[in-house]
Amino acid sequence: MPKVLLTTLNAKYIHLNLAIRILYDLNKDKGALDMHEFTIKNDPQDIAQYCADYEVVCFSCYIWNITQTITAAKAIKAISPETKILLGGPEVSYEWETVIAEDCVDYLIVGEGEIPFERFISNYPQLSFVPNLIYKEEGHIHYNKESVQFDVKQLEDRNPYQYDTAEELHNKVCYIETSRGCPYKCEFCLASLDNKVRYLPMQTIKDNLLYLMQRGRTIKFLDRTFNIKKDFTLDLFQFILDHHRPENVFQFEITADIVHPDIIAFVNEKVPKGLFRFEIGIQTVNQQSNLEVSRKQNFDKTAKVIKSLEERIEMHLDLIVGLPLEYMADLKYSFEETFKLYPPELQLGFLKFLKGTPVREKYAQYGYEFDPEPPYQIIRSNFLSEGELYQVTLLENALEIYWNKKRACHALKYIAERYSIFDCLMGLGEAFVAQHEFHHHTLKQVYEVIEAFFKQQYPGDEVLRQLLAIDYYTFYKIKPQDLYEMELDKAAQFNIIREQGLNHHKYRFCIFPVDFDATAYVQDQLLLPKEDYLIIQFDGQNKGQVLCDDLQYS
Repeated sequence: MPKVLLTTLNAKYIHLNLAIRILYDLNKDKGALDMHEFTIKNDPQDIAQYCADYEVVCFSCYIWNITQTITAAKAIKAISPETKILLGGPEVSYEWETVIAEDCVDYLIVGEGEIPFERFISNYPQLSFVPNLIYKEEGHIHYNKESVQFDVKQLEDRNPYQYDTAEELHNKVCYIETSRGCPYKCEFCLASLDNKVRYLPMQTIKDNLLYLMQRGRTIKFLDRTFNIKKDFTLDLFQFILDHHRPENVFQFEITADIVHPDIIAFVNEKVPKGLFRFEIGIQTVNQQSNLEVSRKQNFDKTAKVIKSLEERIEMHLDLIVGLPLEYMADLKYSFEETFKLYPPELQLGFLKFLKGTPVREKYAQYGYEFDPEPPYQIIRSNFLSEGELYQVTLLENALEIYWNKKRACHALKYIAERYSIFDCLMGLGEAFVAQHEFHHHTLKQVYEVIEAFFKQQYPGDEVLRQLLAIDYYTFYKIKPQDLYEMELDKAAQFNIIREQGLNHHKYRFCIFPVDFDATAYVQDQLLLPKEDYLIIQFDGQNKGQVLCDDLQYS
């Protein structure tokens, strides 16, 4: 066996690559096989220096790292021309002709890698019997196309994470798969190409899960729809409850409209708040768009499930911008209906034309134009112009700054109930980019922009301004300046502090008048007209806490 390196360029340092760990675990006894990970931010020359001593370097390739991987491969060849480069993974499994044409690439493995990789390292340099291998020989490109599928039961009693230190697992996101394949056929998703769901042995799943729970913190399940089988889902949920540690967090991709009532009852009765995170791809509320991309979804059922679980589960909801038949008005409706579910995080992604997906193959049917370079993002279509898509990017940035980062949640909920949250965030994005860069700004500037925007767009709405003040003060751990000039004067504040028996030696306080019943809002989120005041307490360690009649709200 040659001296071989399994590697990848992860998007972030905290990520781990499960694929190369499985390949290493299955083949480590065959000879000189090593494993190492980089990130896309690593210097290509540093990567090349590390890899140059190997006879074959094998990269796991995805949409987020293919460009940097090719750059690294070129750097390796410059230092060590005799080193062979093998690429595998979803990004080189379809439309691979331009990749194999690169002088720095010697081999490709398309599709699942377990069987081809084992044959490759067992027979190297004899390559003619390696299934699904693409390689160059005497100026010609050969493709050993063969229909093979790995039996995931062969992963029984195997732990791909046993080669990582406990410290590495503790500080990174640990990925685990319980199944492969997806029963759905959404045409924008690569998972739709494998509709046969294959489950790993349950005892192996539990053994590996326990191993990660004992050493790691954040554990993310890679299953495209974790809740397909009710009994399977409940069994693993119970196993987690029986063995998790306080610092563990578990993330699952869930199809919400098929969540069984027994699962809902189990979660609400047994699962501690904050232990589970559900990622739910709503994508669009427009049923015509759903049908056009072979997607099935009942939004009413989805919304009911989300609301029924929101007290226990942290939700991450996804929408896609640019689906067929979704014009700006349709997108606005989808966004506003989804936003009113008030998920802790709402991701607004733009349609990407991934290699191998049906939406890429029939792009011309809808007048799509997309970037030919990764991540192959939509540029324009028959439904959304380039200018409209740019406007939505401004909304996306405002959503991230003000909602996902929890900087204006009180104010934006109020907007969603009384105005158009879509129009608000789009206008807020325009106002922000006119003054600052989205990725280079101060926290003070964040609140200055939104306050000025509210004054211009919603003049005279004092309740909105007061809710924004709550957002502003409760985001800080140390009392900030009176940016909105709303606080009572020092004498009035001191009188209230004394009347309420508050400890002004231990804490600092901000007190400002409001036009609603503070107790009703703090306790029940009700905005009842009343002349009142709010007290926000700062201890220097935690974010500001709203105090009202012995109640706290943060």
